[in-house]
Amino acid sequence: MTLGVCVIKTRRFEDDRGWFSETYNAPKMIALGIDSTFVQDNQSYSKYSGTIRGIHFQRPPHAQAKLVRCVKGRILDYAIDLRKGSPTYGHHVCAELSAQNSQQLFVPIGFGHAFVTLEDDTEVAYKVSDVYSPEHDGGIVWNDPALSIDWPLPTGGATLSVKDQALPLLEAFDSPFEYDGNPLNLAQV
Repeated sequence: MTLGVCVIKTRRFEDDRGWFSETYNAPKMIALGIDSTFVQDNQSYSKYSGTIRGIHFQRPPHAQAKLVRCVKGRILDYAIDLRKGSPTYGHHVCAELSAQNSQQLFVPIGFGHAFVTLEDDTEVAYKVSDVYSPEHDGGIVWNDPALSIDWPLPTGGATLSVKDQALPLLEAFDSPFEYDGNPLNLAQV
């Protein structure tokens, strides 16, 4: 069984040159309970602090698990439970990811994903378990009051894409994701 949402602490090996970090090792991930096979890597650049990307997911048969890390700057990264029948449906967990802390967030299938940048010029890299499929692309609007997400935004407010501003509310969403018996919990591994 796949581990739920979790923060993965990545070790750094430092010397006079800087540092080295192993960001992905399939056998170690499997030993932790993360059995997703990643097939695509993505990277985003956000020019401004307060940029929100999400809340995104893909529907089956192209649903995606994600392994997210921040390679420059800082983000607050969110996983939102979208599994039909879950006692934590619509609830979220979040973790700060930064280039400095080298942590990663694993977001399994059945969860929406979003992040907000906490610094200008932030870059995020993530692995996904299925390729992008525009026909299966979906989302929930970032500021849906039913989600109770307190976004840390600068005085100027959020920077969003036109697409993300037009996403539907949670109440209009008919989830294709089934509850697997594991309530939302943010594990640290």
